[in-house]
Amino acid sequence: MTQRDLTILVIDENAIRASIIEEGLREAGHDRVTVIHEVHGVARIIDTLCPDVIVIDIENPNRDMMEHLFQLTRTVGRPIAMFVDRSDTASIEAAVEAGVSAYIVDGLKKERVKPILDMAVSRFNAFSRLKQELAEAKSALEDRKIVERAKGILMKMRGLSEEEAFALLRQTAMNEKKKLSDIAQSVVTAAGLLM
Repeated sequence: MTQRDLTILVIDENAIRASIIEEGLREAGHDRVTVIHEVHGVARIIDTLCPDVIVIDIENPNRDMMEHLFQLTRTVGRPIAMFVDRSDTASIEAAVEAGVSAYIVDGLKKERVKPILDMAVSRFNAFSRLKQELAEAKSALEDRKIVERAKGILMKMRGLSEEEAFALLRQTAMNEKKKLSDIAQSVVTAAGLLM
């Protein structure tokens, strides 16, 4: 999907400000832009529209509105660019914690919309890759821990060397066409039942 094929949802209670964002996006070649002016019920619209990017503009953010939007942004798993006219450190930290990819204070200008949107998408993608790499590393570490425990159990119960225990696990995994960690987990579970 190219940047121009993006479906973009703009959430802005102020029609004039929303038109600035929409105009900036359309001038940048984005044709699939939906603008809504009501924050309430936005979760249903997001489910229906499935936007690739969400642009939120809040002229005068209050704490309740910001918290509602941050709860929403934590769950959508999409790049989000947020424009606000004023902010404080707590709001910025909450936005970052909620997964907002670009948080722009007092910077709503038509010509800035596209580069900010592009940056939000790039940052979101980079952060998503990091999260996936972290999850894969954690999973690999957990798999190694289980294999080590299973080797220890086999060494103790069968009097095998570490290499023999590992070879037995590996051979069993190949014979059963299962992952080594799954076989190791079976050994650990069975040993737990026997002890």
